[in-house]
Amino acid sequence: MMRKWTWVFIGAALLAVLAAFAFDAGMTRLKPQAKHILFVPKTIDSSFEFWEVMRQGVDTAAAEFGAQVTVAGTETEWDIEGQIALLEQAIADKPDAIILAATDYNRIAAVAKRIVEAGITLVTVDSGMKDGISGSFIATDNYEGGRKAGKLLADAIDPNREGPVAIINFVQGSATAMDRERGVRDSLAGYPGLEALAPIYSNASEDQAYRLTLELLRSEPELRGIAALNEPTVVGAARAIIERQAVSRVKLIGFDNSMKEIAYLEDGVLQATIVQKPFNMGYLAVKTAIELSKGKKVQPAIDTGSEVITKENMYASDKQKLLFPFVER
Repeated sequence: MMRKWTWVFIGAALLAVLAAFAFDAGMTRLKPQAKHILFVPKTIDSSFEFWEVMRQGVDTAAAEFGAQVTVAGTETEWDIEGQIALLEQAIADKPDAIILAATDYNRIAAVAKRIVEAGITLVTVDSGMKDGISGSFIATDNYEGGRKAGKLLADAIDPNREGPVAIINFVQGSATAMDRERGVRDSLAGYPGLEALAPIYSNASEDQAYRLTLELLRSEPELRGIAALNEPTVVGAARAIIERQAVSRVKLIGFDNSMKEIAYLEDGVLQATIVQKPFNMGYLAVKTAIELSKGKKVQPAIDTGSEVITKENMYASDKQKLLFPFVER
């Protein structure tokens, strides 16, 4: 009799174990899968602190919201064909969402449209595209940033505010580059004595910006100032100004921040820089992409703002947080 009941208890225990496994398997099926998000910055070159800080914002939000993020990008900001090829592959891979910093305002639009048609959530960050294809655009108001830079440049030049000034842009065709330049020009238009020269492009290369600035200083001996519109362009221009001993004569206004730019601010080579909030951009891009992929309504455009940093205010605690935004991974 005891043996009979022993087998009964063993059988009941086995049934309980099997039921528990079945319950766990069912719960696993019921748990929502982590959203797979592809982050496509303009470049994966780690020397660009702007994109590294944005990546930290992306990673922080991914950990908080339980998303799986992969990163794909080209080595340079001007490799438009390379970015198109990456996005074509992404359509085939079909992630839940793509966060894209478009390298070109016009040429990326066609593949972006195919992303949306494929049922993939699309969020653009930093640089948008024509036709407003994405579900949300998260960026600095670059036109307003350009206006700030233009006024800062005029104010840095002596009270007469006369003579030629240069705009060294980065990638021709980038929405960010176009908006910043337009803002600078519109702002400088309020100072009739200042002549804004035709734009030149560094292709977001420090060395190219350095060579372009050397040529500017040679060909425009009366040059009064330069607006350099992204991080490597600022650093290259500053190097050339120092080499030609033109620090007191040529005023430099920049965008973004890096350790080199901070040093140039301290030394008086760079008069001011417009600092964005790339960590916020990355964080909000992931949060927004997840909300969109779940069918929630989001704001079509989110302005993350910008701040003017000068030698006089750079040591204030709120400005230090912008200049040194890195967090531990």
